Amino acid sequence: MTRKPAPIRAHESKTPDAEVWKRHDGREQNRLRPFKVERGVSTYAEGSALISMGRTKVLCTASVEDRVPGWLRGQGKGWVTAEYAMLPRATGDRTPRSSQTGGRSQEIQRLIGRSLRAIVDMKAFGERLITLDCDVLEADAGTRTAAINGSMIALHDAFVWLSNQNQLAAPPFTDSVAAVSVGMIDGHACLDLDYIEDSSAEVDMNVVMTGKGEFIELQGTGEKKTFNDAQMRELIRLAKRGISRISAHQRRLLGGSGLLPE
Repeated sequence: MTRKPAPIRAHESKTPDAEVWKRHDGREQNRLRPFKVERGVSTYAEGSALISMGRTKVLCTASVEDRVPGWLRGQGKGWVTAEYAMLPRATGDRTPRSSQTGGRSQEIQRLIGRSLRAIVDMKAFGERLITLDCDVLEADAGTRTAAINGSMIALHDAFVWLSNQNQLAAPPFTDSVAAVSVGMIDGHACLDLDYIEDSSAEVDMNVVMTGKGEFIELQGTGEKKTFNDAQMRELIRLAKRGISRISAHQRRLLGGSGLLPE
């Protein structure tokens, strides 16, 4: 029997290289989707921003009213609240408008409101109500985190408007706020999930933090599997890295206004 040449024998004896795991869109595990903000997109709102995180697009407007909820009257403090909804064709199938007042929307708008109130001095703008309307134009996962990131910009510009009207008694922000999603995909921790990843994630987590690196909210769920302490720490580490980048982007956009603390 003829013996195979040495190069062929050497090639056949090699152990196959381990397959390198990759995200479906080619991003590294610690890479954000493309992040873009357009300011002043609404003519009538006191502050507005259109934010894009990958294919997810959310229009955020801030409306200022000279009133507060009844339980705040006479206290010299204002209030910041939020409303959230998705356009009917923000997703692959039409979502009826009548479903936009359900539990999911209420839970998300409460999260947005809590996140913004955590970094605002309510006495700085008097007895006024600022409502942040977050309307999802296109959803590819991460809509609540995108809404928080866009609301920060819209709220800032509403405060600029109030400042120009000489209606601010003090700097309104105690810090900035940013948010991002993370999750476990095929056992790998990944940053800023899109819909394909989010819909198949074993673990899904939304993280909201201040610019100084303090937590406002952690929402973590074992969707298909449980997760351990080491995995949770890795997800939080990834989230902190992503939020740091988003916060830096926000500060570059808003720098010079004098409304954000140094």
